[in-house]
Amino acid sequence: MNLEYFIAKRLITAKDNKSSISAPIIKIAISAIAIGMVMMIVSVATGIGLQQKIREKISAFNGHIIIANFDNNQSDATLVPVPKNQKFYPKFSSVSEVSHIQAVASKAGIIRTAEAFEGIVFKGVGTDYKWDNIKEYLISGRLPNLSASLNPEVLISQFLANRLKLKVGDEFNTFFMKEGQNKLPNIRRFKIVGIFNSGFQEFDATYVLGDIRHIQRINKWKPDQVGAFEVFVNDFDNISAIGEQVYEHTGSTLDSQTIVEKYNYIFEWLQLFDFNIVVILIVMILVATINMVVALLVLILERTQMIGILKAVGASNWSIRKTFLYNASYLIFRGLFWGNLIGVSVLLVQKYFGIVELNPENYYVNQAPVDINVVYIILLNVLTIGVCFLVLLIPSYIITKITPVKAIRFD
Repeated sequence: MNLEYFIAKRLITAKDNKSSISAPIIKIAISAIAIGMVMMIVSVATGIGLQQKIREKISAFNGHIIIANFDNNQSDATLVPVPKNQKFYPKFSSVSEVSHIQAVASKAGIIRTAEAFEGIVFKGVGTDYKWDNIKEYLISGRLPNLSASLNPEVLISQFLANRLKLKVGDEFNTFFMKEGQNKLPNIRRFKIVGIFNSGFQEFDATYVLGDIRHIQRINKWKPDQVGAFEVFVNDFDNISAIGEQVYEHTGSTLDSQTIVEKYNYIFEWLQLFDFNIVVILIVMILVATINMVVALLVLILERTQMIGILKAVGASNWSIRKTFLYNASYLIFRGLFWGNLIGVSVLLVQKYFGIVELNPENYYVNQAPVDINVVYIILLNVLTIGVCFLVLLIPSYIITKITPVKAIRFD
């Protein structure tokens, strides 16, 4: 062990010697590991963060699973009402993974002001609505008061407010078409009490949130009739299986659809991020291992005479190989230290200051979201260490081919 310590000390001391041939190679190897770790941490954190953020926004406006009549499931506007008196409402006790269920209804309309008009979908919600998902995106004003008697309070997006030149406290008329021909539209006057901005263009350009009783009156529904039920689950990763359970426990006249099915084009796009992350991980680990292999080979060639002398005095091949691997591990851990420090720092800066901005029309978010997960970071470090050590066993095998006589003469 004293011999191994002596050799390791000589190797580590030699790496800082400017006249050493291996010094720049070692610095490049350390830099490659550090840069690779930064790239891996950032790519995993941003990829997963973007997936989670978009998923949260879609579920905030739709829930995780939508239960409705078969005629309504493909449309944002409710066509046929659903009785509110269901076995699964107000608590979906038959499926344990369901955390919340709420009744909603939607109707298409047109907002008309003195200067502009916009087509919208008025989403009616009740006292059971889960406002926690919307509060995050509220930028001014407050949430509508649904516990009181029927009132004109609504929540509108910043996108629509800007296009219609409206602000909190303003009132506007909305025209809702009646069923059948030659019928005058229903006109409702609403008051803006809050403005939200989710950054999800598809929802911000469409939805206005208000009291569900407006839709019930316009459609001449009974108080116990709604448009659909939105279901929230505890484990989104298992949403397909939960969606099947929910479908089995709904009536034969009702259909259930997960948001993955309803917005399949978005979730298929998100799956591409998993492929991109895997590619980045493979490339970065490959670059790091190649640089470490080169660094180890240079160290071995530079210390060929020393290896010959050690073999001449009785040192075994494995003891010498272990010494070089110990030195390589020092370089790996040094690179990982700087890589983790820089990578986590970059994520923290982005999380709290949002320096990197994205186009919401393309990415559905205003800023690049990050998910700082300690487990993922530890796994990346373990993966890098494991792959590097496995690969480094190959060049260290060259030591067994070095003979003492030729090595001592080696110049």
